[in-house]
Amino acid sequence: MSKINQLKSTLEELAVQAASLDRQRGEHHLALFDERLFQCKAKLLVPCVKETQSTLQSIVREEEAGKLTAMRAEYLTERLFAQVSAIQRELATTKIRKNEPKHKSYFQKPINELYQHLSQHQDWERRLMEMVRDKELALQYAPPFQQQAAQQDLLATEQRLKRCQEAKLKIEKQITYRERNQ
Repeated sequence: MSKINQLKSTLEELAVQAASLDRQRGEHHLALFDERLFQCKAKLLVPCVKETQSTLQSIVREEEAGKLTAMRAEYLTERLFAQVSAIQRELATTKIRKNEPKHKSYFQKPINELYQHLSQHQDWERRLMEMVRDKELALQYAPPFQQQAAQQDLLATEQRLKRCQEAKLKIEKQITYRERNQ
């Protein structure tokens, strides 16, 4: 049996185990792995296994097309083995993870903690609004060769502000909900 076939077989086994684990524990509250290892940013294990299978397929496809350089082969194989190891570790540590404290949602937090989070988000929102104004001015007065970078800075800051406002809104809704139902 060739190494490629062994890897395919291993990945098929991992896919079955991952599907079983995903059904059992559901979606994680954060991405399971670093985005440098798995670009899918999945909260379940099955998409990670699929990305690993895709990495293997890339190696095979590029090799068959004669386009696999030594550097590319080294990069893809290191990535493949890192992905396989990460999935195997995740599956092996399932029992330990059951004992980890679960992610605390806003429903479980005391109301005073929600007010603290709200205050913190309001402060962040104020700071981010100031940053957006600063970035708008920087864009307005940027020389032509710096316009694109200034535009990207402004866009990134506006996106941060939007995420902050969305989080603040969620907290406000939780506070309203909790106060109505107490």
